[in-house]
Amino acid sequence: MAMTDLNNHLAQLLQNLENEGLLRQLVPLTRSEQGEIVVAGRTYLNLSGNDYLGLAANRGLVADFYSRMRPGSLLDQFGPGASASRLMTGNSQLYEQLEQRLAGLYGSERSLVFNSGYHGNVGILPALAEKGDLILADKLCHASLIDGMRLSRADTIRYRHLDYDHLTGLLEKKREQYNRVFLVSESVFSMDGDLADLPKMIAMKKQFDCMLYLDEAHAVGVLGRRGLGLAEQEGVIGDIDLLFGTFGKALAGLGGFVVCSKQVHAYLVNRARSFIYSTGLPPVCLNWLLFTLDRVLAMTDERAHLQEMAADFRRDLAEEGLTTGGASQIIPVIIGDSGKTLAAAEKLREAGFWITAVRPPTVPPGTARLRLSLCAPIRRDDLAPLPGLLKNAIG
Repeated sequence: MAMTDLNNHLAQLLQNLENEGLLRQLVPLTRSEQGEIVVAGRTYLNLSGNDYLGLAANRGLVADFYSRMRPGSLLDQFGPGASASRLMTGNSQLYEQLEQRLAGLYGSERSLVFNSGYHGNVGILPALAEKGDLILADKLCHASLIDGMRLSRADTIRYRHLDYDHLTGLLEKKREQYNRVFLVSESVFSMDGDLADLPKMIAMKKQFDCMLYLDEAHAVGVLGRRGLGLAEQEGVIGDIDLLFGTFGKALAGLGGFVVCSKQVHAYLVNRARSFIYSTGLPPVCLNWLLFTLDRVLAMTDERAHLQEMAADFRRDLAEEGLTTGGASQIIPVIIGDSGKTLAAAEKLREAGFWITAVRPPTVPPGTARLRLSLCAPIRRDDLAPLPGLLKNAIG
């Protein structure tokens, strides 16, 4: 009886979501090349993914990777499972190679790899931020960061998005009441595509004796001379206390990483529950990351093309009178109403463009949007008809 009651309750909640235009469903698809996906036999230009450099859909690259399989190294380098947590027997030697490579690139003492960006963000703050500490986080930080804050024992305040006067005021009022203060922000915000002002945040960090936690998930591979992120582009990597990146977007793999001091590294190994109690990544995943990392470092032309294309496309949208924003490869088109946003996305799919409607709670109420995510294999001509189609679809 209890299970029947729960099912009936959930059925009503799902119906409410559908009535509000907020119901989500999984769609099976296959990847094609040149920024395309195939759904139910039809090919679409994919403007909803995060394969920013096109590596995940590069058949030649994947074939080159698997051509390196040899019987003697099959399990150590291409094994499909780790079968244990890293603190048990799941710590492949490839982990050490990858973490040393990342620490060297960022000029840090150590780095630590997590199973995903979510695992990292939900594990690091609860491990480091204690009772008597304060977390000050941008209002639009990713859900994984929000969940990490909720799991920590520290007090948390979320300042208005990119409002550094608000953040300064909070620091002036609150700093002396706490032992340690963590400033938390994304570098490229995942739903708005705008950028944190790192020089301002670093100046506040130094003035008020805080630590800066920067999530570079949507900047790694895309920004900076070597693709190390916004902190590299701004020349401030050394001023970031906890720099977090992901492998699941531009690096076309699985996992996340933090670059940090040796003391933070050792403490996370001992106290970050999402690290301790997760089975390690399979050797094949780690091997792929080592394989793609050096390629990403050299993809300066692709990064330049991506940024130029995004700037041009954002200008074309503005010329059509559409509400957009940001300064990255992520381009939101704000509509507001969830139902209208879903209807617009469907019209664009009929025209061959796979664009996802992003709705609350992923974004604040009243700001439902089409989130266009560009990737380097897309050509400028591919996007030419889209601004006019967007305008007509929105109505």
